[in-house]
Amino acid sequence: MPVTNQEVAKRLREIYQLMQLAGENRFRAIAFDRAAQTIESLNDDINQYIENDNLTDIKGIGNSIAEDITQYAETGKIDVLESLRERIPEGVIKWLDISGLGPKNIAKIHKELGISTIEELKKACEDGRVAELDGLGEKSAQKIIQSIEWMEQYDERCRLDEAIVIAEPMIGFLNELDGVEEIKVAGSLRRSAETIGDVDILIGADEDHISGIFDAFVGHELVVEILGRGDTKSSIRTQAGRQVDLRIVKPEQFPAALMYFTGSKEHNVVLRQRARERGLSLNEYGLFKLDEEGDTNFDKPIDYDSESDIYQTLDLNFIIPELREDRGEIEFFEENEKMNLVADDDIRGVIHAHSTWSDGKFSIKAMAEACIQRGYEYLGITDHSQTAAYAGGLSPDEVKQQWEEIDQLNEAFADQNFRIFKGIESDILGDGSLDYEDDLLEQFDFVIASVHQGIAMPRSKMMERFRKAITHPATRIIGHPTGRLLLRRDGSDLDMNELIELAAKHHTAIEINANPRRLDLDWRHGNKAKDAGLMSAINPDAHHTDGIDDIQYGVKIARKGKFEPARILNTKSADELAKWFAKK
Repeated sequence: MPVTNQEVAKRLREIYQLMQLAGENRFRAIAFDRAAQTIESLNDDINQYIENDNLTDIKGIGNSIAEDITQYAETGKIDVLESLRERIPEGVIKWLDISGLGPKNIAKIHKELGISTIEELKKACEDGRVAELDGLGEKSAQKIIQSIEWMEQYDERCRLDEAIVIAEPMIGFLNELDGVEEIKVAGSLRRSAETIGDVDILIGADEDHISGIFDAFVGHELVVEILGRGDTKSSIRTQAGRQVDLRIVKPEQFPAALMYFTGSKEHNVVLRQRARERGLSLNEYGLFKLDEEGDTNFDKPIDYDSESDIYQTLDLNFIIPELREDRGEIEFFEENEKMNLVADDDIRGVIHAHSTWSDGKFSIKAMAEACIQRGYEYLGITDHSQTAAYAGGLSPDEVKQQWEEIDQLNEAFADQNFRIFKGIESDILGDGSLDYEDDLLEQFDFVIASVHQGIAMPRSKMMERFRKAITHPATRIIGHPTGRLLLRRDGSDLDMNELIELAAKHHTAIEINANPRRLDLDWRHGNKAKDAGLMSAINPDAHHTDGIDDIQYGVKIARKGKFEPARILNTKSADELAKWFAKK
């Protein structure tokens, strides 16, 4: 039976997780994680590689993992996975999310106490059984209880916007302290990932200032729990329930440490390998020559002043943090100085927004004025269509009344060179047809077609539903394609590679929904979108004037997905956009 890229990636990642808990070779486990990530972002159908027996042509897939994938395609099982499942109960995997409880202690607790759920673990900590185990103790048990309680109250990850709200005031506070020479956010937040675990902050400071900086950090008014206080790293929990880690290094170590702690781990692995190929060693402390035995010679450091210097030493141009995911950026920046990526200043208007005509909180006029205040040149009003009755969807008569209001507003705003486009967010119905009759749909300036109901429909039916919507003559943009809500629900089961190709072929854009609860189109499809020449739009899906500002998050995801300005609709002028809308 054919398998999907997502299915295979999910199985490989499960092997990675179980291997950690089983105490298997760390590097072998990481190989499965890297393979899973590669297959998730693969532009092609993995079945082609399976049928042609050339899986090893995919970067990061060796003979052993290729055999595992082939076995899964042929039998629905992988021997190594089945063996691990027998050894490690499913509930134990969730223990990996508990702060301060690593794989070794997880395995010890599970084996010696015979427990496998978080509830059992919490009880064992409370009744003293965990404290009695070698290497743990009462202090560890109490920390585990606290972490579990935080997990019960807060998800282990947070959205990009939530992480920024935590990081910015902390960065501002720390930056004012004596001795702070350099400070940057690091980790997945610096890479603009859509969800963030811990917030990582890095400081460059001389040794005599370190203690004072850490004292101020753990004593900050937002701190509700001190998770750790060390000589080079301290960790706290904020009132929002998030963990913030602060590391302090010597100023001369800062660029290498920033590169290391920004990640991703896959990107770092490639950089370290490039360093070794050049007789060098790269780590969080700096760049050094290797000795005759191939070990790091800490007595022979290589000079650098910035991350850019380190990249240059490795025969690479500087790679911006958003792209550091080992998804083709290494090869690109071997040959190119810069990648042309969309930026906040390129955005000239708002395309996806709602008003009080449906479920928006402000009138069309108020939404338009908010756009003008932000320097935008146009607004596309896209209230819900009639099937979305729960969201105040517009009847055909209401649509025509709204058009009259927009005409009047466009006359009023003419002297400000601002234009309101007549759009609609039309529901994609269960059979793939759009809301309203075709003769009404064709009178809109543009149509965003979105799925709001039945997102769990089986893949075959959902794909047919999207094929019909994408190829419909009125559809100009597909809205939030998977329908996911980050950290709340998965999106529809779709072959996004196929839909991207189809949309590009039919001159239909697929939006990057900039609402930080969605950020959908996923940036991992960026390579495929670039290859296909897919058009997109960075759309705030704003239901409130403040929601317009969500565009900033969409820009981050668009950059991460390698979108240049020319493939983003709302970098066009109003006249250029009107011509594109009319050119289906």
